[in-house]
Amino acid sequence: MNIFRLAGDVSHLVAIVILFMKIWRSKSCAGISGKSQVLFALVFTTRYLDLLTSVISIYNTVMKVVFLALAYATVYLIYMRFRSTFDSESDSFRVEFLLVPVAGLSFLENYAFAPLEILWTFSIYLESVAILPQLFMITKTGEAESITTHYLFFLGLYRALYLANWVWRYHTEGFFDQIAVVSGVVQTIFYCDFFYLYVTRVLRGSGKMSLPMPI
Repeated sequence: MNIFRLAGDVSHLVAIVILFMKIWRSKSCAGISGKSQVLFALVFTTRYLDLLTSVISIYNTVMKVVFLALAYATVYLIYMRFRSTFDSESDSFRVEFLLVPVAGLSFLENYAFAPLEILWTFSIYLESVAILPQLFMITKTGEAESITTHYLFFLGLYRALYLANWVWRYHTEGFFDQIAVVSGVVQTIFYCDFFYLYVTRVLRGSGKMSLPMPI
């Protein structure tokens, strides 16, 4: 494992913990897209089915279990424990517009037409767009709390570091995973505008990140 992948995994874990602790401590999921969190839980579920068939390493297994547990715990907090604070009206992104194309693409573009392989491919494609309901919600409400933007920053950093990981592996191992790389680039592009706003507004001391409203 290279430093870019390790740093990416840490950034991913930090992002999820930040979100979980934000909801737990504030006893509120205001500003959080439940739909994005359900999509991420689906990503982890379909990607980590190999937990039932093989063990790559203790590190790999532990990280997969932690991601799964935190993903479903977050969904539980949003839709069950703190449901009264959930803004379902603002969380209105039509996820079927993501799930249907992603499912279709995973059957058409994969490395092997086998159930586990198709589900793994589905998880890669879905992860690249799973954040869209959250970004849509921020755009719709016009602002986001700083803690929510920290979550998004570390999530975007995780993707950027994984792109560096793929570049490193290509140069050192000759390994290139086209599906993962292309999907990672697409996902990183979605974060680009957010990164600019995060640096220029949040890191300069604003309690919330306000978005420019359309004229």
